[in-house]
Amino acid sequence: MLNARGNGRRRYRPLSEINVTPFVDVMLVLLIVFMVTAPLLTVGVPVDLPKTEAAQLTDEVEPLVVTVRADGSIYLQESPVAAEQLVPRLVAVTGAKPDTRIFVRGDRRIAYGKVMEVMGMVSAAGFTRVALLAELPEPATPANPKP
Repeated sequence: MLNARGNGRRRYRPLSEINVTPFVDVMLVLLIVFMVTAPLLTVGVPVDLPKTEAAQLTDEVEPLVVTVRADGSIYLQESPVAAEQLVPRLVAVTGAKPDTRIFVRGDRRIAYGKVMEVMGMVSAAGFTRVALLAELPEPATPANPKP
């Protein structure tokens, strides 16, 4: 078969253009996925505030609980402890693992500063997973309407 030049062979030139349409399609889909999921990633703030309706955190290992009662006394789990003995007892109980989860509970009638002082002592000891505990609100019933 002869072509326009008169020789019998056809010349195929390689295509030197890159088709970017599939690449752009994939990038747009990824952009949409990230735009939808990014706001959902910021929901899990590691601070629990009083009377929250957030879901409870579940951990495989039971966390330690430090409680500050209304009279100012401090408890580690269920045993009373002096403020100056709190950090050494925490270090002894956790085996000096700074990634142990520690919850701090404070009576609602105690000054906020006292709870923050206890949290500061625990954080200054090198524990990185310290959080406040809150009580979940009671569900609204006809006899107990929400204010």
